Amino acid sequence: MEYELTKSKYCKGLQCLKMLWLDEHHPELGEDTASQSVLDNGTRVGELARAYFGEYELVDFCANKREMADRTRTLMGSADNIAEASFCHGPLFCAVDILHRNGDGWDLVEVKSSTEISEIYLDDAAFQYYVLAMCDVAVKGVYILHIDNTYVRGEQLDIRGLFTLENCTDIAIRKFYEIERDGRLDMMSEYVNMPAEPGKDIDLCCDKPYPCAYKKYCGRDLPEYSVFNLARMQAKKKYELYHNGIVSYQDILSSGAGINANQKRQVESVVYDKPDEYDIDEINKFLSTLSYPIYHLDFETFQQAVPEFIGCRPYEQIPFQYSLHVEYEDGRLEHFAFLAKEGTDPRRALAEQLVKDIPMGVCSTAYNMSFEKTVLKHLAAEFPDLSGQLMDIHDHMHDLMVPFQKQYYYSKAMQGSYSIKYVLPALWPDDPELDYHNLEGVHNGSEASAAYADMVNHTPEEIAQMRENLLKYCGLDTYAMVKVLKKLKEIAGKR
Repeated sequence: MEYELTKSKYCKGLQCLKMLWLDEHHPELGEDTASQSVLDNGTRVGELARAYFGEYELVDFCANKREMADRTRTLMGSADNIAEASFCHGPLFCAVDILHRNGDGWDLVEVKSSTEISEIYLDDAAFQYYVLAMCDVAVKGVYILHIDNTYVRGEQLDIRGLFTLENCTDIAIRKFYEIERDGRLDMMSEYVNMPAEPGKDIDLCCDKPYPCAYKKYCGRDLPEYSVFNLARMQAKKKYELYHNGIVSYQDILSSGAGINANQKRQVESVVYDKPDEYDIDEINKFLSTLSYPIYHLDFETFQQAVPEFIGCRPYEQIPFQYSLHVEYEDGRLEHFAFLAKEGTDPRRALAEQLVKDIPMGVCSTAYNMSFEKTVLKHLAAEFPDLSGQLMDIHDHMHDLMVPFQKQYYYSKAMQGSYSIKYVLPALWPDDPELDYHNLEGVHNGSEASAAYADMVNHTPEEIAQMRENLLKYCGLDTYAMVKVLKKLKEIAGKR
């Protein structure tokens, strides 16, 4: 077995062997599927967790993995905790996040930035256990150290409170014997060394446990509209239809595949090239619930795996920005915006400005308002002196998503979705003013979160540009709501 197999490659091989082959022979065909903020969170958590058991020695990374393994063996003679403890057995290599001395043996500790344990994490730990066993290391326990999402940050960060240590030894031992019995390591090596690209069809493994970088490449022959475009259908069902030869929208209709009324509407609108459909009565009923002036509100939030602010939990949605378009009955617009200073706890300043910008008792809107309402509830709980005003905004909020979610207005361009990213271009096609792709730096909520979190690492000039990008992006979100409402009013007037 000549192919070097690490724990990350092993886990990829369990998900899909073809992924390993493409990684080795044609990595240029893959797309970047990892969010930078997720990677940054993982790095932060991993570095912090090293001190969970106290003082530790770190095995620095170097290109020569044998040197890392030799350094680990030296440290095992004196250290009680070794971070990135490295081991080689033939072509197998792993770096253990934390190797913790336990009497005359060692505990293997895998660190994860998630709040729960998944099957692939157990496979990861089992591979490490296998390598260490082959290296004659006396492993007494296998543990996964992960984030405890019930932890609330106090004035000082409590590492012991932030993490939960779970004993996975029995599962690791069971999986160890599966590795031995199945010969899967040799199988992975043989597969990767195949001279020609293996023939393997797309399947659930393209999505689980992680999105595959080669999914688009492997699905390149799918028609423009396929079963995978169907809205609100489980992936398992989509792949069942696909493997039964039901691929295109035409296939779906001719086969009588079991789809619901909304999915049938989605398919027929494309196959029969149907014009936009709308229910004027229902749209008018919705519009009658609104009153002017209307305050269109949108929050941007970011998450911290390791909470930096007092009272915050891991992965709590922390609002750092909002945009507010105020629409008057005569069509006049006013715009207000808030963007917190980078590197600070943004919550208090944002809440104080928000209650100044939105008077008591007025009509506010959001698109998919459950998110905005959740943010308002959390702010109200955190700042009791502002809770009355914040909850007043909450209680007077209306959801602009409803007419599209209930399909009072439907266009084939929405592709069965009621996300504003589909609805907006369907209502206002070819309008460059409303095209998120024309923005610089920030084009979606994930990019906004990452930009704000990373802002402290930039120069003043770069920060100024990033702030401008964030303001333009969030401003477009609420201006889009103005345009959505305008289109609804146009349709309502067609009676």
